Amino acid sequence: MARPKKGDEKGEESPKKHDLETSSDGEEPNFSDPEGFVDDVSDSELLPEVLSQKPKETDGYESVIVVDGVPKVGPNRLDKLKSVINKVFSKFGNLVNEYYPVDAEGTTKGYIFLEYSNPTHALEAVNLTNNFKLDKLHTFQVNLFTDFAKYEDIPDKWEPPQPRPYEGQADLHHYLLDSDAYDQYAVVTHNGQNVQIWQNTLPEPNVIEERNNWTQTYIKWSPLGTYLATFHKLGIALWAGPSFTQYKKFAHPHVQYIDFSPCEKYLVTYSPDGDPQNPDQKWIIIWDIRGGMEKRSFTPEGPSTWPIFRWSHDDKYFGRIGNDVLSIYETPSFGLLDKKSIKINGIRDFNWSPTDNIVAYWVAEDKDVPASVTLLELPNRNEMRKKNLFNVADCKIHWQKSGDYLCVKVDRYSKARKEKSEMKYSGMYCNFEIFHMREKQVPVDSVEIKEPIQAFAWEPVGTKFAMIHGEPPNINVSFYEVKVGLAPNLLKKFDKRACNHLFWSPNGQFIVLAGVGSNGGGSLEFVDTHEFLIMNSTDHYQMSDVEWDSTGRYVFTAVSYWKCKVDTGYWMWSFQGKILKRINLERFAQILWRPRPATLLTEKQQKEIKKNLKKYYAQFESKDRMRQSKASKELIEKRAALMEKFNQYREQQIKRWEANKASRLALRNNVDTDELDADTDNVEEEVVEFFVKEEIIPID
Repeated sequence: MARPKKGDEKGEESPKKHDLETSSDGEEPNFSDPEGFVDDVSDSELLPEVLSQKPKETDGYESVIVVDGVPKVGPNRLDKLKSVINKVFSKFGNLVNEYYPVDAEGTTKGYIFLEYSNPTHALEAVNLTNNFKLDKLHTFQVNLFTDFAKYEDIPDKWEPPQPRPYEGQADLHHYLLDSDAYDQYAVVTHNGQNVQIWQNTLPEPNVIEERNNWTQTYIKWSPLGTYLATFHKLGIALWAGPSFTQYKKFAHPHVQYIDFSPCEKYLVTYSPDGDPQNPDQKWIIIWDIRGGMEKRSFTPEGPSTWPIFRWSHDDKYFGRIGNDVLSIYETPSFGLLDKKSIKINGIRDFNWSPTDNIVAYWVAEDKDVPASVTLLELPNRNEMRKKNLFNVADCKIHWQKSGDYLCVKVDRYSKARKEKSEMKYSGMYCNFEIFHMREKQVPVDSVEIKEPIQAFAWEPVGTKFAMIHGEPPNINVSFYEVKVGLAPNLLKKFDKRACNHLFWSPNGQFIVLAGVGSNGGGSLEFVDTHEFLIMNSTDHYQMSDVEWDSTGRYVFTAVSYWKCKVDTGYWMWSFQGKILKRINLERFAQILWRPRPATLLTEKQQKEIKKNLKKYYAQFESKDRMRQSKASKELIEKRAALMEKFNQYREQQIKRWEANKASRLALRNNVDTDELDADTDNVEEEVVEFFVKEEIIPID
């Protein structure tokens, strides 16, 4: 019988723990420990999963790294060594302690100890600086301090490591495997509150992805179309794969500008205003896209235009202009090429060749020293060609896409005078200096235009270039062709055109002459430069953007909410200037075609395909005919599936009908009534005549 608890004023009874059966009076079982019970079960046996996550005390060694291979220097050079070490290792995190062991004479021993504020920073430093080549004689060997204890505890008997389970990565180039090679484009509305990814299918495009608040300002595709970059208060996010999953995040608060390297290996982010709450924030950061790691940070030097850094075609080098210097950096070390900048007094601008590691830069006039344009080959710094220029106010560098030609637009003056700290020019005219890059000694031809130049553009695939020159209302468009060993030849001149921008098709031959902006009026002219035929003249009022797709088949013209508050939206045209659709969207912001990488086919293979294109004509014609029909491809497939399902059902019922024939004959006295003429004895034939019509025709 249960007894009352000690100190229980109400005298309520409680059963003992080992008495699990309810008592005869219906009392609850007792789960308390019996008298003299000793708990000998440890916490590790009861809660092994939870205890494994229990925070552990640390002795601080996890944040310490050991760097071997450091130069041995005396006391007089120790401060310089420390500044070099800090420059290399401080980019991974905050260094809270450093120790340089020295001998009796004060000379360093060739190894040092560095302590970070966070163990993750120490681990990152080990992964990225081990085998780092400081100079020709010194290469760092970097390890965690805790690794020494780990290596001392290696068991005598070796056991093979367990293989890590394979984690597949999403196919970043799935969009290139579409059987019909449909292109994609992105549409941004409501200042980034809504982003849609469309596939340009026929007869109507379809949305393949739509998200709200995907970006906070605008978006940008990477040069080869692999990644979609979105902007956020805390940094940049890259999206890729079949479902546009988040690929990487790059923390850089208040970032406003980004730039990809041509091969998509690196990303440059720029926060021009910085973070008011963090004055030590980095302004410009270069990231490794695959690893997601910061490679190096920079501070802008004086006023500059974006992009501040210009990349070589193969991502091996990038450069920027400083105060009378051209700084060329190499990857993946991100150090200065040959550890020093190139001293160039008066340098104003430079640009890389799109196919070779050649830099073209121009130098302004300085008293009696003329301006000049120089071609510099890297990394050997060989000066390939130099052209002196006189009476120069400004220069613009334009490379042809194949790197065969370079055009330098030179703004010249007849008279110049200095007012306060600014130069004033009069009698302005223009010269185009054409460098033949593939010819011996790089000959230069000159084209002189006496009118102001509004726009210039090379044909992407071909040897033509176009320019808009003159002043309103006499705006003219001229087309020139460049050939090996010959001076540029004028092919065609269109007089009195209402345009201010040139937009070549990515595959050349076709061009759009556009009047962009409030002053342009939205005029559009689609021109075939093979015969200089104007295929269509039209307009899109208040047009702010013109975008060609990568195949050169379609053109978007758009009115962005950032430029105009009314009639926002985008129109799609064929390359011949035929309007295909008009889409009006409230607060439309941006539209961008997804780029495609260069073809893997050689020029010979491409020519062979074009030569035998008639073989594929019937196949493509049937597909186009199907797309042009009113019923879409999905509807046709649905109808075909329903028809197949009906035929299967019909065959099943016919077999069932035939199987039940014996039963039908038994019910009908063995008379086959499945057909009308099966029982001739019980059929009566009756002929019925009907009066249809009576006609009387008089005969003369």
